[in-house]
Amino acid sequence: MDNASSRPRQIHRTASDLRRGLPVLLTGAENLLILAAETAGPGGIAELKALGSGAPTLIVAPVRGAAVLRRPVEHDTAVVAAHVPSDLLTTDALRGFADPTAPQTRTPLLPTQAPALAPAAIALAKLGRLLPALLSVTVGPDIQDALAQRGLLAVPAADILAYPPGETLGLRKVASADVPLNGAADSRVVAFRAEASAIEHLAIMVGRPETAEAPLVRIHSECFTGDLLGSMRCDCGEQLRGAIQRMAEDGAGVLLYLAQEGRGIGLINKLRAYTLQDRGLDTLDANRVLGWGADERNFLVAALMLVELGIKRIRLLTNNPDKVAAMQACGVEIVGREAHAFAPNGVNDEYLATKAARFGHMLD
Repeated sequence: MDNASSRPRQIHRTASDLRRGLPVLLTGAENLLILAAETAGPGGIAELKALGSGAPTLIVAPVRGAAVLRRPVEHDTAVVAAHVPSDLLTTDALRGFADPTAPQTRTPLLPTQAPALAPAAIALAKLGRLLPALLSVTVGPDIQDALAQRGLLAVPAADILAYPPGETLGLRKVASADVPLNGAADSRVVAFRAEASAIEHLAIMVGRPETAEAPLVRIHSECFTGDLLGSMRCDCGEQLRGAIQRMAEDGAGVLLYLAQEGRGIGLINKLRAYTLQDRGLDTLDANRVLGWGADERNFLVAALMLVELGIKRIRLLTNNPDKVAAMQACGVEIVGREAHAFAPNGVNDEYLATKAARFGHMLD
């Protein structure tokens, strides 16, 4: 793909194929064929083995790597690789290597040298909201004809590693409509879409914040369980409805509703994290055990949405210092931070305590 604007689209196409259980090729100093461990089926495994040379290698994030190796890994390790014996090249075994909530094999894997393109493989899995665990094989330089015959996609590893800053490429407004809300009748919803990923984000406009000197702004990552179902495991639903109420009382405001469920790991992975929390981990460690970072969100999209809405100065409704720092780094002028805390409900007490102790949220 020579056109720079088409590269992000190709990245998302390959990530989508990983989600469907298809192998994809990473190109660079070497060619690496990869298959997502959690979606690998017999057909995908067979294609990987047929096209590759040598024994397949499992690539995983460090914390997950320690689990499949059954031994500690070095603190500064970026990626762990392990040899997968032929009798464990099965759908169930691979899912167990990827997912700590799935049935686990008792056989520890043996460590091996990680392929040079392993970091790009992990990054691509994360873009697809997959667990960062992949089966890989090296392939020769004459692989293109075989890929074309099988309808498999290829993408340069360098494009994947350079992609995150461009995740919001082509973000633009695509629709707007008046949507009166309970307690905030003068409201409208503005929809944005990122051209590269086709991911859609929403701005809930209360009153006319674009005409205010410094309107209230809330950056709210979607939370299906809290926002829609009223889950008591978090405070997201209270924060969402409380923010809209505050804006209505203030006369104007905008709530940026970002498609970044579970601090950016996606709904399915958030449910897996809940399972790990029920086993005794807090929300930060649960994410890490799944192979994700503590917070995988990108707040640049929020800043770009404000630019499109014509809002330059804001009062940020948040308890999260990272949001303040991120918006300032993106050039948004924050004239004040407004606290937005809600009392624990008996179920989310530990969740809120972890927010304060390990994420630095200002809940006092």
